[in-house]
Amino acid sequence: MGKRYFCDYCDRSFQDNLHNRKKHLNGVQHLRAKRVWYDLFRDAAAILQEEQTKKPCRKFLQTGQCDFGSNCRFSHMTEQDLEKLSAQVQGEQRSKELQQEGADVPPGTIEDWLEKRAKRLNTAQSNSALPEKPVPFQYPPGWPPVQDLPPSLQAPPPGGWPVPPSLQWG
Repeated sequence: MGKRYFCDYCDRSFQDNLHNRKKHLNGVQHLRAKRVWYDLFRDAAAILQEEQTKKPCRKFLQTGQCDFGSNCRFSHMTEQDLEKLSAQVQGEQRSKELQQEGADVPPGTIEDWLEKRAKRLNTAQSNSALPEKPVPFQYPPGWPPVQDLPPSLQAPPPGGWPVPPSLQWG
């Protein structure tokens, strides 16, 4: 049967020889799948710049679907999507500027974190169904009475186990 080549981009395999591999790697389906894969990791600023230069896709605006999908040369983003993307790009630029100035500031502020923490704790306390007093330990149903248990399973008496005189300090 011979060796087989598996293409991660296309999620398919074929017999591995020079002709088949060259034919696959130069094929339209492989090039499209590879472009889609790398588009997943593109910078938001590059996506925004590209989408702003495109005209809106009429078919996508009318029906919500486009036959060309990710290969369409027109934009499938609405005005709201573009606004969200531009806000994301501006936020990334601000964080880069802060890092260049030498400020080591994580996203958000301490006050934001404290507010979120307080809300989390309040909801946890209001949702908790735990009783205020701790419930004393009880053996599961079906266990024999405590007196019938072997000594290794019995709890020590309130004062502790008695120490035999041979083990007491002098």
